[in-house]
Amino acid sequence: MDVQPEPVQQPAEAGGALDRRAELSEFLRTRRARLKPEDVGLPDFGRHRRVPGLRREELAQLAGVSVAYYTRLEQGNGRNVSAEVLDSIARALRLTDAEHAHLTHLAKPKQHKKKPTARTQQVRGALRQLLDGMEGIPAYITGRRTDILAWNRMAAAVFGDWSELPAQERNWARLVFLRPDYRELFVDWDQKATDIVSYLRMDAGCHPDDPRLSALVGELSVKSGDFRRLWATHDVKEKSHGTKHLRHPLVGNLTLSFESFNLIDDIEQNLITYHAEPGSPSAEALRLLASWGADATRVPQA
Repeated sequence: MDVQPEPVQQPAEAGGALDRRAELSEFLRTRRARLKPEDVGLPDFGRHRRVPGLRREELAQLAGVSVAYYTRLEQGNGRNVSAEVLDSIARALRLTDAEHAHLTHLAKPKQHKKKPTARTQQVRGALRQLLDGMEGIPAYITGRRTDILAWNRMAAAVFGDWSELPAQERNWARLVFLRPDYRELFVDWDQKATDIVSYLRMDAGCHPDDPRLSALVGELSVKSGDFRRLWATHDVKEKSHGTKHLRHPLVGNLTLSFESFNLIDDIEQNLITYHAEPGSPSAEALRLLASWGADATRVPQA
């Protein structure tokens, strides 16, 4: 039997709100679709399956809930679902910690006061001083929606002088998906793009009523086929640590390790720092960028 295509979820209209029920439905469906019976110790009695991945009845069996109950949940009706049931479903779907948190946000949303999602985030003066004092270390602070809130001279030397951009353009999602020079900057652009969309998905789960986030998703969905494709996967991820390979226009290839730190007084702000292995060519390249000062900027846009 042929596999039936799933309906395509439409992005939120600019300025509107993301549909939490649709988000819950699509998230559960895509997590179920990525599992095969053999992945979870179930027998596969047929080569031809109407849908990819586990069937609903198989997932319900693994989670210890009725098929009708799970079906209602996957249709977006998370009302009155218990934390214990969500835990069981998360285990059955083999969710990561980030995915488990995202499922909980979608199924059991916290009550937010009106307006806080639309406020402009502010960076404390002491944090700006900290950034300025981190000589030789590219560092910046991001906020909601992958907005870039503050940065130091070395971050500008490596990633570009964001002060030359309008405030609304200082956003990682816009830079990665709409700027060709950033596609050139990241050697593994696909991974960077995937990470950015995963961060936005986490944000959307927490704040589906944020009009600025919905507008950003709507705009990127219209302007970037890559964004539309990645947004439809419903993958989620929290900022952590790792390595980035860059292709800098002035000093060539850079291999930098990064660390991400949640700020204790505003968990929606992150301090991200980059460093090179001591004695490596990348460390020497950073030293050169630091010595060039204001001249160490990205190639001007065409």
